[in-house]
Amino acid sequence: MHFSGLFIGAAAFLIIGIFHPIVVKAEYHLGVKVWPAFLVAGLICVAVTLFISSPVLTAILGVFGFACLWSIRELFEQGERVEKGWFPKNPKRQE
Repeated sequence: MHFSGLFIGAAAFLIIGIFHPIVVKAEYHLGVKVWPAFLVAGLICVAVTLFISSPVLTAILGVFGFACLWSIRELFEQGERVEKGWFPKNPKRQE
C-alpha cells in the first residue's frame, strides 16, 4: 500500500486550516502591510519545489507556498471584514 497520497492530502488539509487563523492574527496585529512577507515566503517555497526530488515533500511545500500566495488575497479580504465590523479591529495598532 502507498500512503503518500493520504499523507499529502492530510498535510494540505492542515496547512490550509492553519492559514486561516494566521491571516486573522496577522491582520489584527500588523494590518495588510504584511502582505509582502506572504509573497516572499510563497515564491521561495514554490521555487524550492523545483529542486526537491521527493514527490511527497515537493507536494507539501508546493501546497504551503500556494497557501502563502492565496493568503495575500485573504489578508486584504480580512481587512474588509474588519472594516465591516465582522471581526474586531486592533485598537492599539496605528496605520
